[in-house]
Amino acid sequence: MKHKAVARMALMAGIAFSSVFVQAQGPDLDFLNHNEPILDAHNCYPYQGKWNDRIQRALNSGFPVSIEQDLAWYVDPGTGKGRVVVSHTPQPTGDEPTLEDYFFKQVSPVVEKAIAENKRNQWPLIVLHFDFKDNQSALLKGVWQVLGRHEEWLSTAVKTSDPEKLSPIDRKPILVVTEEADEQQKVFYDDVPVGGRLRLFGSAHTHPAPKNMTKEQAMHWAVTVSPEELLHEKPTNYRRWWNSSWYAVEEGGEPRAGDWTAADDARLRALVDHGHEMGYWVRFYALDGFAPSEDQGWGMSYNFGSREAVVTRWKAAIAARVNFIATNQYEALAGYLKQDAKELRPGTMGGAKK
Repeated sequence: MKHKAVARMALMAGIAFSSVFVQAQGPDLDFLNHNEPILDAHNCYPYQGKWNDRIQRALNSGFPVSIEQDLAWYVDPGTGKGRVVVSHTPQPTGDEPTLEDYFFKQVSPVVEKAIAENKRNQWPLIVLHFDFKDNQSALLKGVWQVLGRHEEWLSTAVKTSDPEKLSPIDRKPILVVTEEADEQQKVFYDDVPVGGRLRLFGSAHTHPAPKNMTKEQAMHWAVTVSPEELLHEKPTNYRRWWNSSWYAVEEGGEPRAGDWTAADDARLRALVDHGHEMGYWVRFYALDGFAPSEDQGWGMSYNFGSREAVVTRWKAAIAARVNFIATNQYEALAGYLKQDAKELRPGTMGGAKK
C-alpha cells in the first residue's frame, strides 16, 4: 500500500509538471503590455547626421515603447574591420553611429534604473526592433555579438528541441525582435544549440502577392485575400510576431487611402483578430499624417495626408488592439495611447478626408 501511495503521488506530480510544461508551450501574448497597443517609433535613428534626437523623443513618449533601428554593415577601408551601424541605406559611409553607441548607450540609464527598481511586471519596457538593410552573414553575426554583450538586459527564451514548442520568455527590460528573412533565422535560431538562449525573435512568414500580378492587381489582392491565407503558419519558438503593411487594410495603402469606412474597420479587426488567434503579436507600419511643410525627414510613403486622417486610423488601431502601431509622429500617437482604448469603439471614430 505504501508503494502504491508513493506511485500515485509520483504520478500526480508528473501530471502537474506535464500540465505546467504544456501550458508554457503556448504563445503568451500578455507578456508584452498585457497584449495592448504600444507606440512603435518608426525609423528611430538619424539620417546623414540629422534628427539625432529621435531615440530620446521615443523614450520620452512613455513606456513600453518599441524602437526601430535599421542596420547595415560598414567595413573600414583602412583597417578592414567591420562594425554594425544604424543606417537608412545598405551602403553606409562610415559616418553613421554604431548600434552600441546609438541605441545601447542611450537606453542604458533607463535599463539600469529598471533593474535597480526590479518591477518585473512592467518589463519589457523597450522593444528593440531590427530592420536589416541586407542579410549578409557578417552583419547578422555582428548583431548577435552585440546582443551577447547585453544579454543580461534582454528578454530571452530557451531553444527547445522542437521549434513548435514555445518556451516562456524570461522577463527583462528589453525585448528584441527582427523580421522574417530566413537568413536571419539561420544565425539567430538555427545556429543556436538546443538549450541555448534565444536573444531575439523573428516575424512570421506571410503570403506574398502572386508574382504574375500587375502593381494594381497586387494592391487589390492585398486587401481582398483572406486573413487565413495571408497568415497561416503557426508561431514557433523563434517566430512570435506578425509584421504587416497598411496595404492589407486599405487598397493602395496610405497614399491612396480615402475616407475611413466601416468596411475598413472590419478588415483591420479581422486581420488583428486572426493574428492574435494564431498566437502572434501584430504590427502595422507606418501610420503618418502631415502636410508636406511639416515633414521632418519622414517622407511621403506612409503619409495619409493630414493629422485628421491619421488620428482616425490611430484610434481604429488602438481599438482593434494592434500591438505595434508604427509611426514617425511619436509624441502625437503617444497621447492617444494614454487614453482608455475601451472608449474607442466603432461608430465613434468619425470620418477623415485628406
